Amino acid sequence: MAAATFAALAALLAALFLWFRSSSKRTVSLPPGPKPIPVLGNIRQLTPKELWIPATQWAKEYGPVTYLHVVGQGLVFVNTPEAASDLLEKRGPNYADKPQLVMVCDLCGCKNMVAFTPYGDQSRRQRRLMHRALGPQSIPNYHPLIESETHSFIRRLLVDSSKWIAHTRRYAGGLTLYVMYGYEPAQMNDPHLTLAEECVDLLANKITGGGGLWPVDIIPALKRLPLWAPGSGFLHKAKVWKAKMEEFVDQPYDYLKSTIKAGTAVPSFCSTLLMEEEREREAEKAMDIDATKVDPAKEAERKKAAELLEFDLKWTANSMYSASMDTTITATMHFVLAMMQHPHVVAKAQAEIDRVVGHGRLPTFSDRKDLPYIEAIMSETLRWASPVPLGLPHRVMEDDVYNGMFIPKGTLIFGNNWAMTRDERIYPNAADFIPERFLEEVDEATSKRRDPRNYVFGFGRRCVALLLIVIYRS
Repeated sequence: MAAATFAALAALLAALFLWFRSSSKRTVSLPPGPKPIPVLGNIRQLTPKELWIPATQWAKEYGPVTYLHVVGQGLVFVNTPEAASDLLEKRGPNYADKPQLVMVCDLCGCKNMVAFTPYGDQSRRQRRLMHRALGPQSIPNYHPLIESETHSFIRRLLVDSSKWIAHTRRYAGGLTLYVMYGYEPAQMNDPHLTLAEECVDLLANKITGGGGLWPVDIIPALKRLPLWAPGSGFLHKAKVWKAKMEEFVDQPYDYLKSTIKAGTAVPSFCSTLLMEEEREREAEKAMDIDATKVDPAKEAERKKAAELLEFDLKWTANSMYSASMDTTITATMHFVLAMMQHPHVVAKAQAEIDRVVGHGRLPTFSDRKDLPYIEAIMSETLRWASPVPLGLPHRVMEDDVYNGMFIPKGTLIFGNNWAMTRDERIYPNAADFIPERFLEEVDEATSKRRDPRNYVFGFGRRCVALLLIVIYRS
C-alpha cells in the first residue's frame, strides 16, 4: 500500500512539474474555461456521466473551444462545427492520435479497438480494412440486405408492437452480425445478440461513460493498488469487464472461422476479405520460379502476414459491429420517442409515403430521392438527439495554436456534438423537434454546416458507425 501511495504521489508531482514548466514557456493563452482550483484543476466540474451537459453550458459561457485540466492533464471541448472541422479534420494529422487510456485500453482490454488504437501502422491497417467495407463502391452492396431486414423488422413490429425495444435490438444487432460475419440470428434471445447487447452496454455506459475518463487515467499509478485496498473497486470491475469484452471479440469471429472450415460460410465482410487474401497468397506462391521448392523465409513471412491480417480483421470487425449496433439502437429509439411526442409529424410523414410509395408495398432506397420530408425527419432525429453526444477523445501530438489559443501537446480533445446540435445560430429553437428546418432553401455552405451527418458520427478518419453511415450517407 505504501509503494502504491508513493507511486501515486510521484506521478502527481511529475504532472505538476510538467504543467508548471509548460505554463512558463507559453507566449499565448490557453482557451477559456471554468476557473480551476490549485493542483487539482477542474476536477470538481467533471461528472462521471453525461459530461456533454455541463460541457454544453461551458460552450455557452466560453465559446467554441473550452479548456479544463485535471492535475495538469489538459482537456479541450470543441463546441462548433467550424472549430471541429478546423482542428479534427483540416489539422487531422496532429489530432489523429488516440490516448491510451489506462482503464479502457489496459485494464479492460480494449486497446485494439479502432476507437482506441493510437495513430500508427495498426490504425492505418484498420482504416484500410474499413475503407474496403465502407468505401463508396461497397455501400450499394448493403442496400438489398438493409431493405430486407428493415421490412422484416417492420412486420415484427406489426405483429407485436409491445416488444418494440426487443425488435429494435434484434434488428440492429442482427443486421450488423450478418454484414460483418455472415451470421443470421433466428430468435430474440440468440446467444450472439445477448452477448453483444451486454458488452455494448458495458462499453458505452460503463467503460467509456462520461467520455471514457477514470481517475486512473489521470493518475496511472492507481492501477497498482492492491485489490483489497479502499478505492480499488474499479480494478474488480475491470477484471470482469475485460473477460467479457474478450469473449465478445472472439465469439462471432470463431463462428465465422468454423463456417469457412466447414465450407458453409456466406458472403460477409470478414469471409470475403479472408478468401481474397487466401487467393492472393496462393497466386503469389504460384508465381515463384520453382514452386516445388519451399522457401522457409517466404513461408514465414506469408504466415506472419496472414496472422496479422486475422488479428486486425477480428478487432476491426468487432469495432464496426459494436459501434453500429449501439448507434443504430440509440437513433432508432430516439426516432420512436420523437414520433410519439409529435403526432403531427407522423401524419405528415405518412401522407408523403402514401403519395409516393402507395399502399401496396414498403419503401425502398430507390424512393429516397422522392421523400424529402422523411429525409428531413431523419436529419432532425440525428440533430435533436445525437446518438453520440460527446465523442471519445483525440490526443494532440504536437503543440498547436488556434485562433490565438494555445493547445498543448498531449491535450485530450473532445468533439462536443451535443453543443453543436444545440447551437441556436444554426438551429433556431434547437430544443424543439422541427423537421421542416431542413426543407428551407439555403446556400451550399449553410446546408453543409447544418447537416448533422457531418459531425454526429464523429470526426476524422476512424468513424465506425457502420449501419448508420450506410443508411444516412448513401
